[in-house]
Amino acid sequence: MPGSPPADLASLTRRYLAPATPDCPTFVEDTGWEPIVDGVDYFARLRALFDRAGPGDTVLVTGLNLEPDMDLNGLDPDEDGYEALADRFARLVDAGVDVRVLLTAALFSGSVPGVAIGPFRANAFAALELRRRAQLAGRVLLDWSGSGIGCHHQKVVLAHVRGELTAFVGGLDLSANRFDAEPHDRLSIGEERWGWHDGAAALHGPGAARVWEVYRGRWTEAATLPPRRFMVTPTEWESMNPEPFRHDLPPSPPAPPRSAPGTAVQVLRSLRPWKIDHFGMLYRRHWTVLPRNGAQEVFHTLSTAIRGARRYVYLEDQYFFEVPGGRRAFRLYGLLRDAAARGVKIVLVCSGRKDPVDAGVNKFRRRVTGDVQRGVIDQLDPGDRGNVIMHRIEDLTVHTKLALVDDVFASIGSANFFSRSMRGTDTELSTAFVTTGNQVRDLRVRLWAEHLRTELTDELAPRLADLELALGMWRPEWLPPDAPAGTWRVPGYPAGFAPAERVLVPVGPWPEPSPRPLRRAAHGARRGAAKVAESGRRRLSSS
Repeated sequence: MPGSPPADLASLTRRYLAPATPDCPTFVEDTGWEPIVDGVDYFARLRALFDRAGPGDTVLVTGLNLEPDMDLNGLDPDEDGYEALADRFARLVDAGVDVRVLLTAALFSGSVPGVAIGPFRANAFAALELRRRAQLAGRVLLDWSGSGIGCHHQKVVLAHVRGELTAFVGGLDLSANRFDAEPHDRLSIGEERWGWHDGAAALHGPGAARVWEVYRGRWTEAATLPPRRFMVTPTEWESMNPEPFRHDLPPSPPAPPRSAPGTAVQVLRSLRPWKIDHFGMLYRRHWTVLPRNGAQEVFHTLSTAIRGARRYVYLEDQYFFEVPGGRRAFRLYGLLRDAAARGVKIVLVCSGRKDPVDAGVNKFRRRVTGDVQRGVIDQLDPGDRGNVIMHRIEDLTVHTKLALVDDVFASIGSANFFSRSMRGTDTELSTAFVTTGNQVRDLRVRLWAEHLRTELTDELAPRLADLELALGMWRPEWLPPDAPAGTWRVPGYPAGFAPAERVLVPVGPWPEPSPRPLRRAAHGARRGAAKVAESGRRRLSSS
């Protein structure tokens, strides 16, 4: 195994983070960064802040989609205590809170009935539903800016409550089916089990203020879009952003430094150069306040972290394949290949089930995606292919966009691994974090225990914290030589390992040749030998 990474913060920052710039600073030891795993915890934190909010406070929300009738407690409309999100926002405004909501929109697919492209038409009606509350009129904007083939994919909630600013950045939209947690058995598709695994990061201090400024830029761009309408019925059209509405958002409130020794944080954007790119070259317009030439900050930092990896790269993502809108120059597969070639262990974790809104067969096939196969596996020497493994999680949509490297680097946000997000075709926002402490290791231990479906007891935690031992859960060949046979495959090995169920499915790649053909061949040989033996016995008995 390659040597351990350097321990001092300055060396870690140079190795795993892209160099700081005025547009993308690095916040050193002054920004609190806390990971959140799954929607139940995330929505509980939002509820706690909203319950405390009062006069002079602010709540800002943006996402790919939002359900006005969802309840932050996960309740259904017929249950006691249910409160629709739209009513909660209205109640916050009545209490003196400045509430703003930005919803992703599209001119064509958001208007034409029956066009099943993204959530844009649903967002248009969500905006109408929110605006039906008089308190929210002028506080909800539909943002149809950006690349014509892309969308605004950022998922952000900002809450300035009682003088403290908290920024949530991640993959979670305010939708009812995101309300889930381990063991992910509360949702279903028809009669079949289905779960939703997701994550976010909570920021405090100057890093949270930067998230505010990113949101402020988005609000300004949406507020300065030309007037447009969308179709409600063939005879009825509504303005996307009817006047009067709030055009300006104040600068970030004070966000005093939060003591965070041994840590550094970056807030990373992805966006293309064009504010309007829908009607051909002659109508293109650059951003008004966002970077005129776009930004690919997520790509540069993830590239740096993967290049710097010495021990492992762990990725959770909904997609490990390319979709239209990307570009070869922003693909990361080659960096994974190079890392595997130098001995770094690459672990890719993805969905066993699609998001139901995505078209096609809901269950994924149990094999490596073509882009990983072509971009990583096929370009490795056969002896290095054993450094890569992909797993799917049964009956689960893995919606996290998360990277962990060497137990010192973590990235959580809205940016998927494909080049469409890296390039900025979909505008994204992610956070990156490096530490000399144990925060990344502890996050890894929590995630891996969840995927093993084993309780993280005091007995088991040190076994998962032992990276050399824990890596063996993904491939038996990665276990230390002294690990007992059956480790991570048999309850009790290691001590404290007690899985309630098995949901991790390895889909390869394996060192050449694949073990499945070998298993089939061995099984066929055994059956053939048994038939020959049986035939011999029959001849002997007949004679």
